[in-house]
Amino acid sequence: MTTAFPPGLSHQDAADRLDAEGPNELSTDQRRTLFAIAGEVVREPMFLLLLGAGAIYLALGDAREALILVGFVVIIMVVTILQERRTESALEALRDLSSPRALVIRDGVPTRIAGREVVREDIAILVEGDRVPADGTVLQAHELAADESLLTGESEAVVKFADGNQVFAGTLIVRGQGLVRITAVGGQTELGRIGKSLQSIAIESSPLRDEIGLLTKRLALIGIGLCLTLALLYWMLRGGWLDGLLAGITLAMGILPQEFPVIMIVFLALGARRIAGQRVLTRRLNAIETLGETTVLCVDKTGTLTQNRMNLTALSVAGQLLKTADLAHNGLPEAYHELLEYAVLASEIDPHDPMELAFHGFAREYLANTEHLHPDWALAREYELSPELFAMSHLWRNDSGKNDVVATKGAPEAIADLCHLTGEARQRLNQDAELMADQGLRVLGVAKAKYSVDKSWPDIQHDFDFEFVGLVGLADPLRPEVADAVAECHRAGIRVVMITGDHPRTARAIATAAGIDSGKLLTGDELEKTDAAALAQRIASVNVFARVTPQQKLTIVEALKANGDVVAMTGDGVNDAPALKAAHIGIAMGKRGTDVAREAASLVLLEDDFNAIVSAIRLGRRIFANLRQAVVYTLAVHIPIIGMSILPLFFGLPLILAPIHIAFLELIIDPACSIVFEAEEGSPGLMQQPPRSNTEHLISSRHLFVSLAQGALVTLAVVVFYMWSLRAYIVAEEARALAFIVLVTANAALILSVRSPQQTWHQIFSMPSTVAMWVLAGTLSGLVIITNIPAIARAFSFQPPSVQHSLTAFIAGVGIVLLFDVGRVTLRKLAR
Repeated sequence: MTTAFPPGLSHQDAADRLDAEGPNELSTDQRRTLFAIAGEVVREPMFLLLLGAGAIYLALGDAREALILVGFVVIIMVVTILQERRTESALEALRDLSSPRALVIRDGVPTRIAGREVVREDIAILVEGDRVPADGTVLQAHELAADESLLTGESEAVVKFADGNQVFAGTLIVRGQGLVRITAVGGQTELGRIGKSLQSIAIESSPLRDEIGLLTKRLALIGIGLCLTLALLYWMLRGGWLDGLLAGITLAMGILPQEFPVIMIVFLALGARRIAGQRVLTRRLNAIETLGETTVLCVDKTGTLTQNRMNLTALSVAGQLLKTADLAHNGLPEAYHELLEYAVLASEIDPHDPMELAFHGFAREYLANTEHLHPDWALAREYELSPELFAMSHLWRNDSGKNDVVATKGAPEAIADLCHLTGEARQRLNQDAELMADQGLRVLGVAKAKYSVDKSWPDIQHDFDFEFVGLVGLADPLRPEVADAVAECHRAGIRVVMITGDHPRTARAIATAAGIDSGKLLTGDELEKTDAAALAQRIASVNVFARVTPQQKLTIVEALKANGDVVAMTGDGVNDAPALKAAHIGIAMGKRGTDVAREAASLVLLEDDFNAIVSAIRLGRRIFANLRQAVVYTLAVHIPIIGMSILPLFFGLPLILAPIHIAFLELIIDPACSIVFEAEEGSPGLMQQPPRSNTEHLISSRHLFVSLAQGALVTLAVVVFYMWSLRAYIVAEEARALAFIVLVTANAALILSVRSPQQTWHQIFSMPSTVAMWVLAGTLSGLVIITNIPAIARAFSFQPPSVQHSLTAFIAGVGIVLLFDVGRVTLRKLAR
């Protein structure tokens, strides 16, 4: 490349254009500020319902309960906002601390500037290792090649020539150098256009959160109806509309379903913290539970299944193929030394190209201490790739004084042409190359020549008398954890689909190595020619897609969604971003991934560990199972509250519960128990069963029946014990305290019962988790305090009961739950 630089823009022209067109950077609209996060949390329907409930209590005069409720809501909101803010901070840490630097020509002088200051018509100097700052047209090129995998998904470097070839923002120069005239910056670049397309893609809502919201609304309507009914009945049966209103408010406090949104938020927030311990960043909380219901996992090949680097995988000399994986510690056979020697000589001395890096690394390992490495030779002449000949040659001067050595490498057909192979030899070379290509390898031919030092160097490579040496095969290696992770997905009933821009042969080979069924493969061209109806039918059985464009990735995801699948999409490139956002859940690779991909994703794998995806799926399933048990428990403990609010009215008994009792139950037992159920490890068989059907509800009729039966039995126990206490001439305040002890101990015992959904004796009596032990101890301690300390007991309208009566009430509470479990286990055994 010539050193005579064109003048480029003047500093003043560049400054004027920067002011007029703006900086060379992508829009940061998707970066959420603290206020934006807070606004999203405050607008959540679940939080609005909680705040509305607190406002109603305040308007009705229950200031203490209203303040407690609102205070609890504020705490949960602060925890959620801080969690979301930590997520955004971690994402910002993944971005470059400053924009990449660019070398441009200003007033004829090469000038280093910040990447954001590059403007249209700038002339940029690009060399190996540079990140292209903006889209541009190649003016001059010297063996220029760029890694465009972040845009195209293809791992092979793309050669650039000075005949109108384009380079794109965000791509990496891996070989050579060049001059480029910038044609587009910022949002007008190819990278920027992909970013803009994300704004038109709506993020999928969480099915589980929708279901919880619907359940909450329905129970709220039921609660309001029962509240009004009870107030009316009290007024009709006993008179006194104020007392009737108080009874109605008490029932409303007990039945309004504020626990459900709290439980949901607690589960997802703690789930996000738990998964963060496995180096997975949760950008959207609902992604955790949605991932647990995934039926299809779409993965990009380059950088996701593979390591996005090249390994020398095979060597072929005289038709004899050697797999480098079989070498172990036996060393490289002598017959292959020359092939590796000339592959290195045809490469740059200090390369950035992944293939040339692979040659050098392999040679350092297997040719050390041999005569095949030549650090003392001088590179005298380079012959570049050209559109007419995809081969490059290096002429080396050595100490022999007789001949220079020429090494060349390139496409097999180009090497065959340079060596002037006969028809039979050319056919044999093509067959060997196709055999290697069928294994998913990138195949290059290698040749050698000698040239007299007395002659002037020729202008073209064809003037050398080349001799064919052999073929080398390179592959982007599979990540070591991928095969096991894919196998576990299959055992969990999750279909794994690979989508790549690479050649079908490469795609099929990688898919087979990863354990993905590659029997049926669909290319981008075939995808383009298939109408929506036919695609919906074919896509149900195709697991490998090759030569796919970014737009087609989005088409595939949308087609899978249209078939009723819950789709997760992994990726790391700019080309993956639209599909990541369109999927039910997008999973971006954090280290190798681009900012655009991370912004579009719901989860970010900070360590690019494919196993973390399986861990996230397992956690999602565990969260759903535990959330179901928490909701079953919450429904069960509300039944006694409803019963004790209504039944005393019909039996002519003093009311048992007042608002302060409901506040104790809600602020001590219910929230704490959500933490207990969240900490449960879940069934060992979670990843041995298919994903939950889209039609399966969080609470089925069976779960509802069990919950109602448990609640009804506890209600019966509390009311019977209360009536017995009054008939035993125990004063109403002490009887109320005893009934409350029965209620709280029964609710505590239900924790142990409900946490064991399979209901075996071993599970029921297994040691609770540490969290459960602390919650049970705290709940029972609180119960002892409010029923036995006179000053506090009076605030609850209690009279401290005797030790004998308290122990009897405790046994009654635990015993009624144990009786229910005995019956359930017995029925389960009889049904077998």
